[in-house]
This record gives sequence, structure tokens and C-alpha cells, in this order.
Amino acid sequence: MSAPMAALAPVVLVAAPASGQGKTTVASALARLHSRAGRRVRAFKCGPDFLDPCWLALASGGPVHSLDLWMNGEADCAARLQQAAADSDLVIVEGVMGLFDGQPSAGDLACRFGLPVLAVIDGSAMAGTFGALAYGLQHYQPGLPWLGVLANRVGSERHAHMLRDGLREPATWLGALPRSADWALPERHLGLVQAAELPDALARLDAAANALAATPIGQRALADWPAWQPPADLPAAPVPVSPLLAGRRVAVARDAAFCFIYPANLDCLRALGAEVVFFSPLADAALPDCDALWLPGGYPELHGPALAGNHAMRQSLQAHVAAGRPVWAECGGMMALFDHLVTREGEQHAGFGLLPGQVLMQKRLVALGPQQWTPTPGGAALRGHTFHHSRCETALQPVGHSVRPGVSPHGSEGEAVYGLGPVRASYFHAWFPSAPEAVAALFLPEAQP
Repeated sequence: MSAPMAALAPVVLVAAPASGQGKTTVASALARLHSRAGRRVRAFKCGPDFLDPCWLALASGGPVHSLDLWMNGEADCAARLQQAAADSDLVIVEGVMGLFDGQPSAGDLACRFGLPVLAVIDGSAMAGTFGALAYGLQHYQPGLPWLGVLANRVGSERHAHMLRDGLREPATWLGALPRSADWALPERHLGLVQAAELPDALARLDAAANALAATPIGQRALADWPAWQPPADLPAAPVPVSPLLAGRRVAVARDAAFCFIYPANLDCLRALGAEVVFFSPLADAALPDCDALWLPGGYPELHGPALAGNHAMRQSLQAHVAAGRPVWAECGGMMALFDHLVTREGEQHAGFGLLPGQVLMQKRLVALGPQQWTPTPGGAALRGHTFHHSRCETALQPVGHSVRPGVSPHGSEGEAVYGLGPVRASYFHAWFPSAPEAVAALFLPEAQP
């Protein structure tokens, strides 16, 4: 007779009717409230995102992985949720955009895996309509699990009472947070400023956690939360990855300019057998000894003078490419490889000179959305996304294109993929676990497309 399965931790999905309502603040405050009390908290981010997870990681004390029904796939999402719920005291999933935005949406994730929704609504400019909005979120999608609603940025205690009184179901009221500069999370053109850039980041989270501690949701003991009950039809775990990169060392750029790295991508490289080493294009004079190189996205436009002034790193990168060693560069990593980078103010900075042309920052968003790309003909497609405020001008002809979900793999609606020698580069951000074999192709010279 098999032993009974251990009880799983409660899981909550923190969502909102739109972006900018305060999801990250509330999700991070909830994680900080419980983690600083010594509880094991795991946090996830619904959908592709590099910035919100930085705050969730600081609050929870652990890596934050993405959960997206399309990018990850159901099996990957299920495996990550099950592992987290078995090993933790509380699992927090932050939604993306509005609860029902995107295909699939955060609401779809909640319904598929039975994740109760905590809705965060900015109540600063409303009264009775708050109740209508909460009711609509709760009942719009049939079968949506519901935990309750929390009002954000309220003006006073009286205002909070007005919002609570507008609810059809008063028992779903989980409290209110006032507007406060003490825990406001600053933003820039790509989203939230990263937690590592703010010396008072943890103090902001503590202030938000202190405020949340005075609300019904903050005062609820975890023993009073329902344990997660996963659906009976969960898919089987993904097939283990073959060590296709065994014996190879992959250098990964990681600093303030190149910081958009999914922790799951690093896990995937290691599962493929690669040894992962890190370096800083901003501060280091040379690459570490390596067989292949990954330049992830980030903010090269904010560090133009420093990157342009690192002549030794430029020479090291050029020597790496001259030796025929593979390079995969995505978004910000690709931007730094061109001859020049031009800021929105018109300032021109030298790039690393591995791709001909220039990158020009734009005042508005250029591209956003899920994408997939097949590096080798007939091979598996890597899934991921694109999100950038720049465009490139180059005489290079693309060696391929990513495509949007639902578009033929041979279409050309997505991002260009550029190739020059062993370099492959694109605005496309890849989620490595979606196709480990395709990832291996990027870092093996004999498998370069």
C-alpha cells in the first residue's frame, strides 16, 4: 500500500483588471510578509517577464520562474507548480496584464490548475464601481477559482469602507492598501526598475509587507488557507533532457547591462550538460575560457559609454568569433553587437562591432508579444517572446524569422534572426526549456543553422 501524498501548500494567483494596478507590489508584499517570518515561499510570474521576477525573488528569497500555458506548455507548468507546492509553505503566482488579457491568459492558468485568484484593484478613483469590477472579474470566466479582492491606493479609511460596501459578496473583501511613496516601485521604458538597482529595495518591500499585515489577507494564518488541490488530469512531467552540451563551457553575460535571464534557461543549459560561467561586459577585460557565448537582453542603452570604452572586451569578443566559437545574442545582447547604438537623444556609442549597422532607440514600443523560432530546419521550435523599444538598421539579410503563435513556421511576421559566421542574434527572447535540443544547436558550432 503506497504512502499517502503529503499535503500541498496553498497556491494563490495575484491578478488585476489591468497593468499598473499594483500586482507586483501586493504579490511581493505577501511573499515578504511570510518569508521574513521564516516560512518557505515560492513565487512565479505568469507570462514572459524579466523585471517583476526581480522583486518577487527579493521578497521570497528564491528564484522566480515563469508559468505560461503557451511558452512553457502545460506539462512544464504542472511540474513546476507541483514541485513548489510540495516543498513550500506558500506559493504565489503573479499574473500578467489584466486577468483575462492574452491567449492564454492568467485566468486560463488559474482555471487549468485550480489556482484561487486574489484580485488587486486600484480603487483610487472609484467608489461603488469597485464592487462591479470585482464581481465581473470573479464571474466573467466560468469555473474561475476565487480567493477575494484587495483594494490598492485607497485615499482613507472611509474610502476603503466605501469600496468594501460596494461588494456584492462582502466576505470576499481582503483589505486595502493606501497609496504610499514608501513602497512605490519605480518604472522606466521596459517596466519596473530592477530591485538590485535600488539601495532601499528591501525597505520598500518591508514597508509594503507591514501595510499588508494590517489587512485580512495579511492576518490570515497559512493554516487557514486551503491547500492546493491539483486537477486529476495533470499532464505527465516533461521528458528528461539529454546532455547534448556535455563537456562544453558556456559563458553568460550578467551585469547591469545584460540582466534579462530566465533562471530556468540557466537550469536548462546545465541539464544539457554545459558548465555555465558568468562574466561582465561592463567590468571585465576579457571573456572567461569558454566554448560558446550567450549575450542575454538587458539595458545596453543605459550603459553606452561604459560598453564603448571597454576596448579590451571588444577585442576578446572579436577573438572568440574569429575562432569560430558560437554566439547567441538576444535583444539587448544583439544591440551591443552592432557597430553603433544611438540613444533617443541622438547620442551615438560604439558597439562591439560584430554585426554591421546600428541600433536606434525609439520613443515608443516597437514590438511586443509571444514568438517562436525553429533554429534548424525540421527541428523543434523554441518558444519565447519579443519586447523592445529599438530598431536596427543593417545590410545583413536575416537567416530566419521568428513567428507568432498560430502562424506557419515558414512565415515572416516575427523578429529577424541575423547570422554572421558563428553569431546568431535576434530581438527574440527564448525560453530554453521549450526546446532543449534547439538550444543545444545554438551552442554547438557543428549544429549552427
